[in-house]
Amino acid sequence: MLRLPTMRAQAADTIARAEREGLSYAGFLAELLMAECEDRDRRRAERRIRAAHFPREKSLRDFDYRANPNVDPAVIHNLATCDWITKGYPLCLIGDSGTGKSHLLIGLGTAAAMAGYRVRYTTAASLVNELVEAADDKQLGKTIARYGRVDLLEIDELGYLELDRRGAEMLFQVLTEREEKNSIAIASNEAFTGWSKTFTDPRLCAAIVDRLTFNATLIETGTESYRLARTKANKINGMN
Repeated sequence: MLRLPTMRAQAADTIARAEREGLSYAGFLAELLMAECEDRDRRRAERRIRAAHFPREKSLRDFDYRANPNVDPAVIHNLATCDWITKGYPLCLIGDSGTGKSHLLIGLGTAAAMAGYRVRYTTAASLVNELVEAADDKQLGKTIARYGRVDLLEIDELGYLELDRRGAEMLFQVLTEREEKNSIAIASNEAFTGWSKTFTDPRLCAAIVDRLTFNATLIETGTESYRLARTKANKINGMN
């Protein structure tokens, strides 16, 4: 009735251990309650990770800093504390394909979800398509508000595709909804100077860049794809 599944599952083993080790009633109860709390925290974290809609699992522990020396481990470790999310600051990952941007984006998002923050991952194209469909269904305000409520919104692949004025303006509304309140993290293969190809209106482009860079942490992951380098190395090793 109290919905304490972990306590129910571990009660028999904990009773047996309490009898062996001579635990007090308080100690026995504390063991069961701690197990329930820890398992509940784990389940909450799993739900937050599922709600983030990450396309695949990526951990910061698995990021290869030796393969990409452009990325400073100290900066990533500091970001993993999530202090920037608490302050509502942005994060911008800029670099060519294969340099680890998406890995870092998903890894940091996963760390944030495990720390208790509400995270939502999407690509720029998927977000704009969703906003356009919401506008056609007269649900744009609700959709923007939903994206405004999460603690961390992660937008991947920004700069890959040109956006028409309508899509760019809707994306701008999402950024404005979150400005200086909740964090945004973006990954782009284009330097800010090249964003005019994505946002063709110069003033709108400047306003978007301004919102994404104010108080932001900027990480440049470089131009050399370590995925491509690893593929070439594997081919060479296979030939030898």
